[in-house]
Amino acid sequence: MQRKLIKDIEPGAYKAMLCLEEYIRSSKVSPILLELIKIRASQINGCAYCIDMHTQEALKIGETQRRIFALSAWKESPLFTEEEKAVLQLTGEVTLISEDGVSDEAYEKVLKFYGENALAQIIMQVIIINSWNRIAVSTRQIFEQNI
Repeated sequence: MQRKLIKDIEPGAYKAMLCLEEYIRSSKVSPILLELIKIRASQINGCAYCIDMHTQEALKIGETQRRIFALSAWKESPLFTEEEKAVLQLTGEVTLISEDGVSDEAYEKVLKFYGENALAQIIMQVIIINSWNRIAVSTRQIFEQNI
């Protein structure tokens, strides 16, 4: 069954989400790191629509295919810096917050590497992509297959 899109039914709510997205894009967090957060949370949430969108965006802004392929195994991969691994850990913990919350270790590592403002912006990015994932999955958004 095809479902209606939130943007068509509740354009005001959708516009508010876009405003949050625009705010994060203007942050000092690197655009590539923001895309890695989006891809990783989308992998955890099983959101094919967002994985497709954000891998394409990451490639456009200079991320490598190799690192995108390795993202699901970031803990074991030497392709990510300790700073990126800290953010990816926090991304997973915030995304799966109902399991164990957010550990002091994950929070403090990101704080140490990036500072308070960037930590807040990173947490907001994780929250925003989790919201987008829930919108896309619940409405069964489908990406275009231009293969």
